[in-house]
Amino acid sequence: MTDHPAPMRVLYNDTCAICSAEIGHYAREAGRLGADMQFCALSQANSFGISDDTAARRLHVMQNGQLLAGIDAFIAIWAALPRWAWAARLAGLPLIRPSLGAVYDYVLAPILYRAHLRRLRKAK
Repeated sequence: MTDHPAPMRVLYNDTCAICSAEIGHYAREAGRLGADMQFCALSQANSFGISDDTAARRLHVMQNGQLLAGIDAFIAIWAALPRWAWAARLAGLPLIRPSLGAVYDYVLAPILYRAHLRRLRKAK
């Protein structure tokens, strides 16, 4: 019996149109390639060992038992998709990675999270 590594699991905010569009692109690419990736909605956050609120704050990936978040999650997704491997290599460079991480963590992710909170308030 051969052990197969667990599929990469991507946890994203499926209530966010921007997030869904981007992840939808990666999911289609993964499907086309037969890549071993699963795309999970926010409602599955507990299976990643995090709360719904933590999950809504940034993109998460479970890979080989390790939980990655933010730019590290994007790099893992890009590295798994041949068309995006160049982005993974570029984003992983020593000067680029911290810069991209800061832009995502302090600008983009907070904007998307605030929009998520507004959607939750409107839904009540």
